[in-house]
Amino acid sequence: MPSILTRFVLREVLRWYAAGAALFLTLQMTDVLSSTVAKLLTYHPPLWKAALAFGAILPTILNRTLVLAVPFAILLAFSRMQRDSEFKAVLAAGVRPLSLVWPLLLPFAVVGLLAAYNAGTLVPAGLAQWDRAWYRIYDQTPPPPSQEHYTFAPPDALYYASRVVNASGGDRADLTGILVQRGDETITSPSGVWDARKGTWTLTNPWVVRPGQPPRQETRPRVLAQADTLEPPPAEAKQLSTAQLRAGLQRDLAPGQRRDYLYQLATRAADPVTPVVFALAAGALGLLIRNRSAAFAAVLVFIAAFYVLWSTAPGLARAGAVDPMLAAWLPNLCFLLLAGVLAWRLR
Repeated sequence: MPSILTRFVLREVLRWYAAGAALFLTLQMTDVLSSTVAKLLTYHPPLWKAALAFGAILPTILNRTLVLAVPFAILLAFSRMQRDSEFKAVLAAGVRPLSLVWPLLLPFAVVGLLAAYNAGTLVPAGLAQWDRAWYRIYDQTPPPPSQEHYTFAPPDALYYASRVVNASGGDRADLTGILVQRGDETITSPSGVWDARKGTWTLTNPWVVRPGQPPRQETRPRVLAQADTLEPPPAEAKQLSTAQLRAGLQRDLAPGQRRDYLYQLATRAADPVTPVVFALAAGALGLLIRNRSAAFAAVLVFIAAFYVLWSTAPGLARAGAVDPMLAAWLPNLCFLLLAGVLAWRLR
């Protein structure tokens, strides 16, 4: 394909891409503002607190914008070229239709790399900052780190707490709903304290059960040796960087949380490929569309289909219904299949 034609197609598509990025960025920021304006009016935060909150959510909005603007740009650019009979002139010159699509892969691969960096570093930090910013707006203290259903099972023993709260940080934590089994002895207590520096659990008014004996409540605190390490509870997967996700998978996580970590890690590899897949699918579809109204309809279908897959995949992965790796790549696989079918029609 002549280089002048390549430059023309790229210039036309990238012009629409800039317009689409501005449109989607504005729409998403308007949506965030509309959902939070009532809270801002109620709590009257200083301008810097509100700006800090919106600055924190901006990387998340930017990542969706980088992806959604791809089909918008290609479909509208190609529909304009169809309307002005420019594709007919290209075909008359002996240029194959799909030759107009391949040059689009390079700029949108660059977009994918930008999305990869943003998703792996800025988005997780921004989501964590978003939560902290709203605690500042509410003039509240963030809740202390806590872990539900803690379990530690050394040989011939079991330590369980329904909740571990590390309120003051350091080596001490409050325990709730305690059950300890050591040999033939079972000890339960409504509350206690974990001192990781001393390696002990101190149980308040524990009940002790032994075989052949009635339950007995002790009036004094019971101190038990416990050799596990007190660690911060696992953070939400979406608030962790890629390196932190990999490190977190080395910990003992609940099955649902492990699947969530695996899914988030897989999306960090799959999402950067989405702009390229979208370029292939939208480019092939744009070559078949004859008018602008059909192009707008195709943009809506693209976005709706992507949103359905993107919003349902995390729940399926977390529940174990779909492998986390497959769930992360599902949108790309579906649109890659669409691109293949459309390219076969254009062959």
